[in-house]
Amino acid sequence: MSRSLRLAGITAGLVLIAFGVGAILVGLAGRDEVSATITREQIVGSPDMTPALIAVGVKEAGLNVELPTCDVAGKAITTGDDAKCFAAYMRIHALEATGGKTYAQMAQYASADGKGTSDKAKALMDPKTGGPQSNPARQIWISETALGTALNTSYFAASVGTFAIVMGAALLLTGTGFVVLASGLIGPGGLRRRRSAGTASLTPAAVA
Repeated sequence: MSRSLRLAGITAGLVLIAFGVGAILVGLAGRDEVSATITREQIVGSPDMTPALIAVGVKEAGLNVELPTCDVAGKAITTGDDAKCFAAYMRIHALEATGGKTYAQMAQYASADGKGTSDKAKALMDPKTGGPQSNPARQIWISETALGTALNTSYFAASVGTFAIVMGAALLLTGTGFVVLASGLIGPGGLRRRRSAGTASLTPAAVA
């Protein structure tokens, strides 16, 4: 291998090592930031946030939803995985509170019978604006969507941090391999040098 190619290989390896170290540091910093941000909100899972207990509530409410398999009952939410789990339970709570209806399925306006209506003529009038009064039950979904999106985003951010760490480790190993190969420590050239050195040590002069 020519000197220029060897130097190019070593340089490429060092660049990969640098990117690998950088990716690992960024990934670790990202995961720490996610954890610190979630912990700061002081979120704790409610007592029914277990697969067994939430199944009871879902059955009583007559809901047809996928049940979480994680457990955060009484647990402080401090990681991306915990945040995703909490968001799954929170969505079920919202469905229980709105009779199994999502925001788009609920009536747009409040009505006298409390069931809501999408007909302005049947809606309660807001004394301040003179227009139809918005369905207050929809606010449950507005809050749930905002908080759930934030929690799921935290999970995604933590996952990206983990991916960066794994990719950084792969780049680090690849770069190290490039440097080793380019420097001739292993490979045909390196083996020939080691064999030559071994043969030289067994010459008559060396033995004498």
